[in-house]
Amino acid sequence: MFSADAYAAQLRELLPQGRAWNRAPDSKFGRLLAGIAEELARIDGRADALIDEADPRTALELLADWERMAGLPDACFGQPDNIPERQVALTSRITSIGGQSRAYFIELAASLGYVVAIEEFSPFRCGDRCGKPCYDDDWAHVWRMNVLPMSYDLPDDQFTIAQFRCGDPCGKPLRGWGAINLECLVNRFKPAHTTVLFSYEIEPEALFWMDFTL
Repeated sequence: MFSADAYAAQLRELLPQGRAWNRAPDSKFGRLLAGIAEELARIDGRADALIDEADPRTALELLADWERMAGLPDACFGQPDNIPERQVALTSRITSIGGQSRAYFIELAASLGYVVAIEEFSPFRCGDRCGKPCYDDDWAHVWRMNVLPMSYDLPDDQFTIAQFRCGDPCGKPLRGWGAINLECLVNRFKPAHTTVLFSYEIEPEALFWMDFTL
């Protein structure tokens, strides 16, 4: 990027030869060229800034346009609190390649701070071992994500615990747990033909703590 002084010097060099063209920087004509140079330098700076705006990792002025193109803010998370976090979320959305393996969903949960185990189901078939659950064919496309107890130290806005209250409607569970952002993302990226269940393994000490604090 060139400065205003550099543009002014360039403009003076481009002047025709002859006494009619005063090349002195402090002359009236020189000051006119300096004013033109200021605008050229401003345009040069704006063009240089466009390079940063073309990169989602450094975009500022066009950040909102990038987010609109990428479908942000994410319905599973909401709007990040500051610009660096928005840039990280945008870059992650654009560069993410997805996946449908067990390892992919375990890594997806880990990126949110959750420790999970994945369990798959299969229909009972003749010749299966004794004691295997008698799942029918509908269970061939069902899998379960078990959220393990070490995940429950996450902030309240990530992991929610709800308990039945006096006056709640009949049929509401006595107690429930939920990782809202995790369930949202997993349901978004899971294979379309599958059904995913979520299980929350609660340690006995955690149940005792919840009974006296909620």
